[in-house]
Amino acid sequence: MNMDEAIKDTEPTSPAFKEDSWTARDIILVIAAFGLIVLLAIGGFLYYQSTKPPTVTEGAQAPDFTYPVFGGGDATLSSFQGKVVLVNIWNTTCLECKKEMPLMEKEYQSLKNRPFEILAVSTDKDGASVIDPFIKKLVDEKGASIKLTFPILMDTNNMVGSTYQTIKYPESFILDRDGKVVKIVIGRLTTDDFLLIDHLIQSQ
Repeated sequence: MNMDEAIKDTEPTSPAFKEDSWTARDIILVIAAFGLIVLLAIGGFLYYQSTKPPTVTEGAQAPDFTYPVFGGGDATLSSFQGKVVLVNIWNTTCLECKKEMPLMEKEYQSLKNRPFEILAVSTDKDGASVIDPFIKKLVDEKGASIKLTFPILMDTNNMVGSTYQTIKYPESFILDRDGKVVKIVIGRLTTDDFLLIDHLIQSQ
C-alpha cells in the first residue's frame, strides 16, 4: 500500500445519505405538526378578534360605560340617550386638557337648559386625589378661577381609553341623540366643535 492509499484509508468518512431516510410516516407527522401550528395560529387570531372591542369610528354606536363621578354617584353613558353628548377623555398630566377645560365649562353653561351633556372621563389611576387639586387650579383666559360644573367621571383603570381606542389626550367624541359618534376630535376642542354640537341639538 502506498502512502496516498494509507492516508485515504485513515480519513474519516461521512455516513452515506439514505434516500429512504424520510419515510411516509415521517412526512405525515411533519404535515400534521405544521397543520396544528396553523390551526393554533388561526384560533388565536380569531379569539383575539372576538375579544377585541369594536373599532369606534364616526357613524358607529358609542360603546356604553359606567364610572364613578367625582363628588359622588355614578354615571352611565346610555342613560343620556336623547341628548347630544360630548365624551371627553383626559388626564391631569395633559397640558392641552387643562387648556380646553375653560372653553368646555363656558359652552356647558351656555347650553345648560338644552338637551346636552358633557361626560369628562379622567383616566388618572389615582382618581380623586389628583383630580381635586387639578380642577382647583383651573383659570380662564383672563386668569380668573373657574369652577367646573359638568360631570367628571373617574376611570382609574383606563378602560375607556382601551374601549374607545384613544391615541392621545385629550380626545373627544361628539354623539348625537341616538348615541352615535358624529365626530372624533383628537386634541383640544374648539368653538367649531361646539357649533357642531349646537347644530345637532337644533336638528334632532
